[in-house]
Amino acid sequence: QVQLVESGGGLVQAGGSLRLSCAASGRTFSMYTMGWFRQAPGKEREFVAAIKWSGDSTDYANSVKGRFTISRDNAKNTAYLQMNSLKPDDTAVYYCAAVKGWGREYEYDYWGQGTRVTVSS
Repeated sequence: QVQLVESGGGLVQAGGSLRLSCAASGRTFSMYTMGWFRQAPGKEREFVAAIKWSGDSTDYANSVKGRFTISRDNAKNTAYLQMNSLKPDDTAVYYCAAVKGWGREYEYDYWGQGTRVTVSS
């Protein structure tokens, strides 16, 4: 069982930056791929980024590539999403999730409660 708690969301102006954190419980954090997803009002949840358990592979949605960076610190059981050059279209609730596996075809097993990001124009 893995419990995930996101933090770091808030209100930011377009062009600004935020760093989201995802703190995980349990001693098996380093065995999981960590992903970030988001859901904007009236839209379906979408994939944002993922990082392999070892930290040596990452994957990004085209819409955030070059602006967002996913990272993890296995010693702290924490994953991060650094978001730069934010746009109003990035406004959403952001969720972190965990899965044992690597690839977008995997269904994530554990989810956090979400943290809201609002980007004003």
